[in-house]
Amino acid sequence: MLRRNSVIAWGVVLFIAWNAILLFFLWSRPPSGTGTLNADELTLEVIKLAQDVELELEKQKTVLKQIERHRGSWEHKGNKKEQSPVPTSKHVQVAEEAGLQKTASLSVIPDVKDIVIPILVIACDRVTVRRCLDKLLQYRPSKELFPIIVSQDCGHEDTARAIRSYGDKVMHIRQPDLTDIPVTTEHRKFQGYYKIARHYRWALNQIFHTFKYQVAVIVEDDLEVAPDFFEYFRATFPLLIEDKSLWCVSAWNDNGKEQMVDAKHSELLYRTDFFPGLGWMLLKEVWEELEPKWPRAFWDDWMRHPDQRKDRACIRPEVSRTMTFGRKGVSLGQFFDQYLKFIKLSDQFVPFTKLDLSYLKKEDYDRMFHETVYNAPELRVDELQGNKRMELGTVRVQYSSRDTFKVFAKALSIMDDLKSGVPRAGYHGVVSFLFRGRRVYLAPPADWTKYDPSWS
Repeated sequence: MLRRNSVIAWGVVLFIAWNAILLFFLWSRPPSGTGTLNADELTLEVIKLAQDVELELEKQKTVLKQIERHRGSWEHKGNKKEQSPVPTSKHVQVAEEAGLQKTASLSVIPDVKDIVIPILVIACDRVTVRRCLDKLLQYRPSKELFPIIVSQDCGHEDTARAIRSYGDKVMHIRQPDLTDIPVTTEHRKFQGYYKIARHYRWALNQIFHTFKYQVAVIVEDDLEVAPDFFEYFRATFPLLIEDKSLWCVSAWNDNGKEQMVDAKHSELLYRTDFFPGLGWMLLKEVWEELEPKWPRAFWDDWMRHPDQRKDRACIRPEVSRTMTFGRKGVSLGQFFDQYLKFIKLSDQFVPFTKLDLSYLKKEDYDRMFHETVYNAPELRVDELQGNKRMELGTVRVQYSSRDTFKVFAKALSIMDDLKSGVPRAGYHGVVSFLFRGRRVYLAPPADWTKYDPSWS
């Protein structure tokens, strides 16, 4: 037994040493060819290098599994009983094909057709809040069921007059505390983020504690909504009530640029581990959990931390039901020019309340999602960019490290940043999008179990 353990130990040591040497060689080797590379050639080199690393890591992973398997057989010699492999089933499209055809119903949900869902508009000093309010009022099916409450910070009088001009169509409340917030010297430039967090806390307390609503949809003053915005939240509210693995519903797809979504199927909805914001629905019970520890600043990234998310997911659409027109703001246009202004706003009305959305409940969704992603044939990034194997349709691109995720995401034009290890629009590490007309899943290995918060 001692000798066997020594063999195993040496095997593991050799595996680690070989892997370290190989990775050092791959990442430090000079680009192929001679001369200076232009930007396109350098990008191809980086992608190829990342793919080489992925391939070698998979090979070394196989070696390690063999070592582990031999150890198990040595330690349990004579025991012929082995755990059965996890069964697989035929390839299914979780949302694209199977989801909307499921016959299970939400009949266990109480009748919520008369539930009041207020729309909380967070405003400050932009008179362009009119564009937001005009669309909300244009598409609102009922003043009684969808009261619009505009909460204004900043004390900007021109904006206040713009809001008051709507009369009793909207309710106008004003944040009373306009003082500067004490911050450290290095955070003085972030004063705006501190005031936003303070305003959100005050406004949500008004909604849930003063006005006694049980749910709210939060919209910023620089968002324009889609024709079925209200229908979408009305239909998903029962899911949010029933499925405790959900903690929000968002109208936003972070990778929702026009060429990357299936606009012909704007009824498609997904679960995501990433908190999207930008038009989102929150229950009072979740606010009561969050409010006592609400952060002083950067509330949206705070929401994305594991301590708040607690492995819960949000619902998000294939095609966004909001779009932002506000380049001006505390973020000084960050992401706007590169991503946000290209997000497609759905122009169709989908009768969500007449659709069966039970496919979004965790147990069924997770099973179908995993089968769909990992039954999809694997393709390399360069093959995808070269339009190879077009007959495959849906494909999977695999990553296994933070660096390869970022390289592949950038090469495929999706957002490459991670928050507490979670990619934007990702679910179980998988990001779904269209690339040149076909569905792509940028996915970790099939044995993925959890996010690594150090990935950022």
